[in-house]
Amino acid sequence: MPFDGIVTRAITNELTKLEGGRIQKIYQPTNSELILTVRNKGQNYSLLISTHSSYARVHLTDQKFTNPKEPPMFCMVLRKYLASGFIEKIEQVDMERIIHITVRSKDEIGDEQNKTLIIELMGKHSNAILVDPEREVILDSQKHISPAQNRHRTILPGQTYIAPPDQGKVHPLSLDGVDFVKKLDFNQGKIEKQMMSLLMGCSSVVTNSLAKQAYLGSNEKYEAIYDQFKHEVEHHEYEPKIFKGKKEDFHVLQDIKLEGEVTTYDSISGMLDAYYEGKAERDRVKNQTHDLMRLLKNEKAKNERKIKKQQSTLKKAEKADDYQKYGELLTAHLHLVKQGDEQVTVMDYYDPDQNEITLELNSNKTPSENAQHYFKQYQKLKKSKEVVLVEIEKAKKEIDYLERLIQQLEQAREEDIEDIREELQEEGYIRQKQSKNKKKKQKWITPDYYKSSDGVEIIVGRNNKQNEFVTNRMANKEDIWLHTKDIPGSHVIIRSSEPSEETILEAAMIAAFYSKAKMSSSVPVDYTEIKHVRKPNGAKPGYVTYDNQQTVYVTPDEKVINQLKVNE
Repeated sequence: MPFDGIVTRAITNELTKLEGGRIQKIYQPTNSELILTVRNKGQNYSLLISTHSSYARVHLTDQKFTNPKEPPMFCMVLRKYLASGFIEKIEQVDMERIIHITVRSKDEIGDEQNKTLIIELMGKHSNAILVDPEREVILDSQKHISPAQNRHRTILPGQTYIAPPDQGKVHPLSLDGVDFVKKLDFNQGKIEKQMMSLLMGCSSVVTNSLAKQAYLGSNEKYEAIYDQFKHEVEHHEYEPKIFKGKKEDFHVLQDIKLEGEVTTYDSISGMLDAYYEGKAERDRVKNQTHDLMRLLKNEKAKNERKIKKQQSTLKKAEKADDYQKYGELLTAHLHLVKQGDEQVTVMDYYDPDQNEITLELNSNKTPSENAQHYFKQYQKLKKSKEVVLVEIEKAKKEIDYLERLIQQLEQAREEDIEDIREELQEEGYIRQKQSKNKKKKQKWITPDYYKSSDGVEIIVGRNNKQNEFVTNRMANKEDIWLHTKDIPGSHVIIRSSEPSEETILEAAMIAAFYSKAKMSSSVPVDYTEIKHVRKPNGAKPGYVTYDNQQTVYVTPDEKVINQLKVNE
């Protein structure tokens, strides 16, 4: 993910459209993300600032974020100093991954003041720091760094702001092709690594590309390629694009060529928004659902162990008929047995060849008591077999339910987590918190909506509560219901009694995408009319049975599915 100095320069140039704009709102959806709503020249912009350890970035966004009920302290400080302020300047520090946003606002007594929001995009060390530029004092920061954590650079309110240490690299725009070549040692080799150690803000993606273009060329070729690179960067001639191959990557330079399918974008923000969409949220969801996922996997493992144990009991129970046979043979041959015998050999009437069989006896019991003991063992094993079969079936249904919840958590959005947590409380997996005389607020259920190529509405539930809502409440009895065959997934509804074959295939593709088989090909999807779908009494949430179904096989295509999505 090369959000390097070059990309930082490109996005900083794009964000100059915010200069002169007024900051209307400031939100902090998570510990690592800030949203500044800026109005400029009659248009509203949402500026996302992320200091996430893996997804640090700055760009304009169209994504919607869920804000906490109580804003964090840093958000309150930003509102105090920056709300209603005007953005004077947005600039990059040299070619580093550091952006300064200077804001002019008024203090409590109406005097104008300038404050600088410094954004440092440096992996796990990323931070957003509000500084008073006149005194060079930190007012607050998103991440506090104490002297115990870093004795060279303390980031705490009241401390002097010290910039990150200089790495001793050269600004790429300060060199021309001739000077650049002079600084390379061709005898040493590993040119791309030499470039990376030399040039400020250039990631391995950039240096590898330059080295590849000039591969084993003359000095003049290296000079020409560097001068072309410098020209593009200096004059902001970018071509933002995402590469989807074995791994997904992006960059803004025209000559960068990586493996995979290429998608180009009109803006740097558009590219970054598309690239990071879902990635940071998935990370947030993963953190928020860690305890739920562990609970579900533990419960699943517990039921799997239970089945294994019961199958062992069932194996013993399979001998029940043998004990009945032994009891009957012993009863028929009681005259051959004396008390104190430890075994007796009798003719096996059940054997076609009438072979003899030896029966084990308890010497402390009478012949009749030994026979009764065999009959009792028979009854006990017969009864245990019936109970065990019921328990195995129950455990299998439990595993099926848990697998559905695991799949839903793996694809959950932040707003889905509460639904799943509530369901686990209602089903007794999690202890419900005691609320003091507070009425439970009715939540509005919002499934996902799609529209097929021929304009038919398709509705998808993302969790069990939504699945039951779309199937039992939203759908008409002639609507078409879809679900992956024998694979955990979502309920999908086509709002039509006679959809075209194309609509059925598109809806089936959506059903496969919202299932455990999301990354598979030729996924079987059943479809039938809603009137053939039923929820058995006492069944777990989201579980249904159905008949009169037909099956189609589809391969999920995320690009096609996204084109069918109806934006909220």
